[in-house]
Amino acid sequence: MASLLITANRMIITPAGSPTRVVSPGYVRVENGVIAEAGEGRPAGVPDADLPDGLLAPGLVDLQVNGFFGHDMVDADESGWHTVVSRLPETGVTAFLPTFITAPVATQAAALRRTRDLLPDLPDGTRVLGVHLEGPFLSEKRRGAHNAAHLADPAPDAIRTLLETGLVKLVTLAPERDGALDAIRTLTEAGVLVSVGHSDATAAQVKAAADAGARKVTHIFNAQTGVHHRDPGVAVQALIDDRLSPGLILDLHHVAPAVAELVFRAAPGRVVLVTDAASSAGMPPGTYDLGGEPITMPEQGPPLRADGTFAGSGLRLDEAVGNAVGLGLDTATAVDAATRVPADLIGRPDLGRIAPGAAADLVWLGPDHRALATWVNGQKLFGGGS
Repeated sequence: MASLLITANRMIITPAGSPTRVVSPGYVRVENGVIAEAGEGRPAGVPDADLPDGLLAPGLVDLQVNGFFGHDMVDADESGWHTVVSRLPETGVTAFLPTFITAPVATQAAALRRTRDLLPDLPDGTRVLGVHLEGPFLSEKRRGAHNAAHLADPAPDAIRTLLETGLVKLVTLAPERDGALDAIRTLTEAGVLVSVGHSDATAAQVKAAADAGARKVTHIFNAQTGVHHRDPGVAVQALIDDRLSPGLILDLHHVAPAVAELVFRAAPGRVVLVTDAASSAGMPPGTYDLGGEPITMPEQGPPLRADGTFAGSGLRLDEAVGNAVGLGLDTATAVDAATRVPADLIGRPDLGRIAPGAAADLVWLGPDHRALATWVNGQKLFGGGS
């Protein structure tokens, strides 16, 4: 559809140079996949879609998706990739970073090459923004569900190997490992976002990582040093350093509600909602795969390794937005954390906002904040009706 007009009873807009806000009513006009006009009130003309309740929001952007719908992204075949990109719009996600967890560098490089070769043939669906490598440059003390046998220092040749395909857009590493600060500089110069995670670092070491170019912290409070009044760690620096954006798994299991509220209060405008979804997300209870090892999806709560360690989550990003609102956050702040903030962080200011010139990636969130309809480039990929 070359042109599209959507009206909504409530809508998020991000005016140029102004904070994101909710308008009621609002409208968005799309031309050739790009937002041509967005504003408050009722526009001239008959809308192609009129949304009587809920909220029209920018398409959600998830920077940490290990898998979904039964498929682990690192070793999914072409059919698995088709399933994930075709079905993620059901969760309101219009752009994501498939996340490959710790493995030998040669194995990760092979997975990157395989991904590069299959991307051109993917069907219309959620955008693949690149790849997030979560490991292998992590702390053995804070490895969580990662395989200790494959952890390593970020040697220059390893970094060069992983950068060869040009697909890597985000790397999670522990800055206390030998060579990490040089690796952060190299990755940053190559346009890769660096995130501190699975780390036993002190706050001072995280500050040094930010000085070297790190700009994110992976799933704050999980698999990292925390808050101690005489021994501050990763989480403290994530909250007080305006250069760092803390990622937050808001399933109300990984981080308690009161602590999640603390994160939003301490780091306003910097919090990035992520799912850290495993292959079990969107699936019934059972046994699934994460990084080549089995995980169990219980009736309630996140998936688990055999030793009881959390192994990603079963969270949907639209659900995370709803949980944020449930904590008492205003709607614009909650939506921003799953749209504009991650999009800007990954260097895609054309995404994550409803504003003229942005891509027409949109989601209609129902009163319970679950996706009712999703558009990518103005094309409806999920939901009934027009």
